[in-house]
Amino acid sequence: MDPFSDVFTAMRVRSALYCRMEATAPWGVKFPGSPHAKFGLVTRGSCWLEVAGEPSPIPLRGGDCYVVAPDVGITVRDALRTRPVDGEALIQQKVGDLLHLGGGGVRTHVITGLFEFDAWSGKPVFEMLPGVLCVRGDEAQASALGATLNLLALETAAPTIGSPVVINRLAEILFVQTIRAHYASGRAGEQGWLAALGSGPLGAALRAMHHSPAHPWSVEALASVAGMSRSAFALRFKAQVGETPLEYLTRWRMYKAGCLLRDGDSGLAEIADAVGYESPGAFNRAFQRVHAQTPGEFRRRTRVDAAARAG
Repeated sequence: MDPFSDVFTAMRVRSALYCRMEATAPWGVKFPGSPHAKFGLVTRGSCWLEVAGEPSPIPLRGGDCYVVAPDVGITVRDALRTRPVDGEALIQQKVGDLLHLGGGGVRTHVITGLFEFDAWSGKPVFEMLPGVLCVRGDEAQASALGATLNLLALETAAPTIGSPVVINRLAEILFVQTIRAHYASGRAGEQGWLAALGSGPLGAALRAMHHSPAHPWSVEALASVAGMSRSAFALRFKAQVGETPLEYLTRWRMYKAGCLLRDGDSGLAEIADAVGYESPGAFNRAFQRVHAQTPGEFRRRTRVDAAARAG
C-alpha cells in the first residue's frame, strides 16, 4: 500500500454538517478553532479566506475549494474590512440546507460545512498535512470535487434511509480528493510529509516503511532504499518531515498498533510482531512512550468510548 492510501484507509468522519450559503455584500462569517474541519467551495462570486496562523489572506473565486484542519480558526468574508459574525451559530440557525446572510449587495455563493473526524483515525492525517488546503477551480482535479459536492447536496436535500452514513462517506471522499488535488497542483512546497512523498529518494523510503512496517529498518537500510548516504538521508528526512526516519517509523508503527487494538481482538504478542517488535514488553514500552498509556489501557478506553457513542 502506498503511504497516501495507508494513511487514509483508517480515516473516519464521525459527523458532517453541510449547507449552501447565499451571501450578499457586505457579509462575513468567522469559525473558531474546534474539533471540526471546515470545507468550502465558492460557486459564484469571490471572497477572502483568512486562516489562523497563515501570514496572508487567500483570495477565492468561483470554482475554488478549501479544506481547513480541526482546531484552526477561519474567517470568510467579501472584503477584509467587513466585520464577521459567528459562523457555527449561523449554520445552526439555517433552514434546511440553505443559509442567507449579508446586506443586499454583490452576490457570493459558497457551499460550506463542517466535519468531525474520529480523534484516533484523524490524528496522523492532520499531523502530516498543512493547516489549509486550497484547490483552484481551473486545476485538473477540481471537477471531481464539484461532482462530490453535488452528490453531497443531493443527499442532504432529500435525506432517506442510510443518509448519515452516505454523507459521512462523501465528506471523507471530499477530503481525500482535496488533498490529492493539492498534491497534484505542485503546491506541496519543500517541507512536510506531502513534499517528502513527492520526492524521489524520500518517497521511496516512506513507501518502504509503509509497505513493511514490521521490517527491522535502520537508518542505513532506509538510506540505501533512498539511494543516498546515511548522513545526507537523515538530514534531508528530518528537514522535510520534521522528525528523524526512526521517529517517524515508530510513530507510524504505534498508530498501526492502535488500529489493531481498537478494531480487532488480536493479542499483544501478535500485534507486537505485526508492527516489528520481538516481544510484548518492548512493544508495551514503545506504546507507552508514544501514547502515554499501555496498550491494554488504550484498548479498554477506546471500546468504552465506542460503546458510549453507539448508546
